[in-house]
Amino acid sequence: MTKARILALATTAALSSLLLGCAADGQAPNALSAGSPVAAVETAAVATPATIDNFMLADTDYMGHELYRSGAKAIVIITQSNGCPIVRNLSPALKALKAKYEGQGVEFLMLNSAIQDSRDAVAKEKADYGFDIPILMDPNQLVGEQLGVTRTAEFFVIDPKTWKITYRGPLDDRLDYGSQKATAEHTWAADAIEATLAGRQAMAANKMSPGCLVDFPNRKVAKISYSKEVAPILEKKCAACHTEGGIGPFAMSSYEMVKGFSPMIREVLRTDRMPPWNVDPHVGKFADDKSLTPTEIKTVVHWIEQGAPRDGTTDPMAVAAKKRVVQEFPLGKPDLILALPTYKVPASGVVDYQRPIVVNPLTEGKWVKASTYVVNQRQAVHHFLSGYLKDIPADGKGNESRWGASMGGYAVGAESTLWPKNVGTYLPPGGAIGFQAHYTPFGKDVVDASKIGLYFYKDGEKPGLVMRNSVVVDNTIVIPPGEARHKETAYLNVPKDMLLYSAFPHAHYRGYASDFWVEYPDGTKKLLLTMPRYDFNWQREYSFAEPLKIPAGSKLIAHYWYDNSKQNPANPDASKTIVWGDQSWEEMFYTAIRYRWTEETSAKLTNYDQLMDETRLLAMFDDNLDGKIQKAELKGELGDKLSPYFAQMDQDKSGTIENAELMAALKVMGGRRRDQAQQAPAPAPAAPAPKAGGGR
Repeated sequence: MTKARILALATTAALSSLLLGCAADGQAPNALSAGSPVAAVETAAVATPATIDNFMLADTDYMGHELYRSGAKAIVIITQSNGCPIVRNLSPALKALKAKYEGQGVEFLMLNSAIQDSRDAVAKEKADYGFDIPILMDPNQLVGEQLGVTRTAEFFVIDPKTWKITYRGPLDDRLDYGSQKATAEHTWAADAIEATLAGRQAMAANKMSPGCLVDFPNRKVAKISYSKEVAPILEKKCAACHTEGGIGPFAMSSYEMVKGFSPMIREVLRTDRMPPWNVDPHVGKFADDKSLTPTEIKTVVHWIEQGAPRDGTTDPMAVAAKKRVVQEFPLGKPDLILALPTYKVPASGVVDYQRPIVVNPLTEGKWVKASTYVVNQRQAVHHFLSGYLKDIPADGKGNESRWGASMGGYAVGAESTLWPKNVGTYLPPGGAIGFQAHYTPFGKDVVDASKIGLYFYKDGEKPGLVMRNSVVVDNTIVIPPGEARHKETAYLNVPKDMLLYSAFPHAHYRGYASDFWVEYPDGTKKLLLTMPRYDFNWQREYSFAEPLKIPAGSKLIAHYWYDNSKQNPANPDASKTIVWGDQSWEEMFYTAIRYRWTEETSAKLTNYDQLMDETRLLAMFDDNLDGKIQKAELKGELGDKLSPYFAQMDQDKSGTIENAELMAALKVMGGRRRDQAQQAPAPAPAAPAPKAGGGR
């Protein structure tokens, strides 16, 4: 091709850019077909990979999508960015393509790797142009870089049997540089889908996508330094767990160890499995944030993609490993140390939750200000939760439904629980501390002998404020067999002004995603926390960087999505209807919260927790959040029992059941205590300080 021809093509492209509002190139062949000199200029550094690696990205609704967790027969990814007229023009054609092939097992996803587009802006564009396909946000551009994306409106057809990219190119030849045909003569993407479904080789298109250029500023980065850039990130964010005796499966004790595990490090970063910090970074600000920043993620991944080279004469990871000192109690010597009963963890299999107790040796009450767990077998212990028991259970089991004040919990990387200054939880004398212990076999028999250290306010010192614990819970959940994104909703009514300190989401094997909202008295809502992909293997409390003011009359709303399909690799049985249960193969809906009432002090206790509990059962059933129960909302074991009596309970014949009617019905039904119908699996409200005379 002559220079004049190349110049002419460039001029045409520039004029077309002005007409279309986006950059376009000449008629360069697809990267999968035989290239011409022009194709080589644009695609030399961004060739299409033969296969696509796994990734996890959240869409504009904060729902996570993991590529390899798909039961599709073919997957189509379409690149998108806001403001591109080519993509906007595709909306009707995409709907038609989806309507034709979705029923044949084809999954459609859009990918936004544009650094200038915010999630909210993309959500608006999606709504404005009627896209009915999830748009995945790729803010770190790692997925776009992996695919070699250069433009919007690129179609990638993928065969999930081999993860080969069978086609890359435009949808068809209808749209071109500043012009469009009434109908397409060549339906390249559809042809590729047909070929992939049939197990045939797809024919490559003879054009690049005419979409808008997407900027990838880090596609070609300078050589990254292991010693100056990568090692400090790993030491700061990863080495605490990946150290000798730590929970990590290998110790980051040298360059050789990091280099050897570098492919796995790259994979867990791109699938968002590591670090185990599952809340979306774009929602809320949290204390003790364990996540990597976007810059840190890209630095580590790009270094690995450069071949994980070493530089310098010393190894920072090896030097740091020698200096790491694991303190038994990082907060100092505790005021009280309680040893949990030892437990033998088998080398393999499933261990049910254990619920041991430890007798409380205190003869007088104390105000707790912090707690720390010392875990003996870190690889075997998934988590500990705890709660005060007024009486020592005759069966020796500290079931959570009996708990009072929480003494803190343990999850990997969160060994300590610290109460804010001048805030405490009262631990009465006597009774016991109950524990929920989750052990996970890891290949060899071990005996765990963990312990908890409690820190008290000094004698004569009393915090002015009281920390309380409750839970947004729903034991009426019913998850249909085979359903991949089943949604459940529950909430708490907030009767008085509250300061919210933290939230702790919890589900079981089928838990897929979760979020947590506040609905203010004026009806406005704010998203406080969202987990696009819930991971049962990593559970923790998320403490807000600053306590959140929740005014009286608000609702604290939790949503959970459950994956009861065959595509869920942890699903024990996709053919069963799943309801509430303690076992991991059953399910839970549980978001524990720590908070304090702004009007309450340690000298002036309140019964506001009781006020909040009075509408708890209604808030389990009330999925549409209207403050009433429709008959269709009565589900689960209790719902099935109440449903035949709906007409009798509906005393005012409004067609709905209000809370007073619900409470009256439960009272009539054999005098059943309301709290027996709403037992929670988590810490109940914090135990109050003793009244004069030492009673609770």
